[in-house]
Amino acid sequence: MKRIIGYVNTADLNHMREEDVRALTVINIAFGLIRDGEVVWDAKDAKDARDGIVSIRKSNPELKIVLSVGGWGADGFSQAARTKEGRERFAASALAIVKEYGLDGIDIDWEYPGTSLAGIASDRSDKENYTLLLAELRKTLDAYREGMLVTTAVGGDVYFALQTDMKEASRYLDYVQLMTYDLQGGFQKVTGHHAALYHSEGNLFDACVEKAVNGFANAGVPMEKLILGVPFYSRKWDGVKGAGCRNGLGMEAETVGGYGGDYGELKESWIGKRGFIRYWDEQAKVPYLFDGETFISYEDCESLGVKIAYLKEKGMGGIMFWEYKCDPSGELLSFIKKNM
Repeated sequence: MKRIIGYVNTADLNHMREEDVRALTVINIAFGLIRDGEVVWDAKDAKDARDGIVSIRKSNPELKIVLSVGGWGADGFSQAARTKEGRERFAASALAIVKEYGLDGIDIDWEYPGTSLAGIASDRSDKENYTLLLAELRKTLDAYREGMLVTTAVGGDVYFALQTDMKEASRYLDYVQLMTYDLQGGFQKVTGHHAALYHSEGNLFDACVEKAVNGFANAGVPMEKLILGVPFYSRKWDGVKGAGCRNGLGMEAETVGGYGGDYGELKESWIGKRGFIRYWDEQAKVPYLFDGETFISYEDCESLGVKIAYLKEKGMGGIMFWEYKCDPSGELLSFIKKNM
């Protein structure tokens, strides 16, 4: 069975539709953090989430609920993982939260080992310590209960695989979630696809799902443990120059590709409106919007369909999305469930 995994903000656990809960295999709660070397879950958020967890269990008893620790800019991993005592303390504090809230595991979203790109501490020893932290977490959770999940989210490019030993790390992981989105935009004033399946001639950079999948498979992660990540949100460039060529794709812009709204907002206000035309890149297998000045890269049901067929053909373990609240009508999740 292919997994359908969704990141859900703590505050949204109380507001999930029953049909969505039934569609999911795993919920990754976003986020727990690290303070003084220990995993913490904001007391107010956790209290508010308790009722939501109970309700979710009633709607889908088979669903796994996991606390994801970390996220962009979340510090503390490098320090906690640096010593045996630190790793034991981290794992013990994670287990305490698992027990208190009846969770099914822990997801590690360390962005990223060996680099301070997100403004966090890093160290050369992160490469080895990343694996050691996962091993300690696996040992601790397995000792508590059989079937506990230990998972990780990884950057959807080759750099994460180079900064870690994914072959060794995957021994302790149930699966590895590829964050195959934000592949272009956040740092470039050039329009492009932020979640392309394949490289396109119109895309200046070659980062894409296929490159990420092959990169992590070559790094030693079993294909059945790889989870394909998809975005339920967009990235937007304003002030596009030279717009007549390729309908805005691969053009310089006045801004980097910042957050461009979630899928619900695109459906309501952007797709086919305000002069925006939807285009399809046959090479990259993804859509985009352009009105002559603003370029928007996003995911829709057509591109999801191609990606689902791809992951099945490759023998991957399933699909993951960021994040639940970005699909308020449930259109994308319903499509995924129907086609998986």
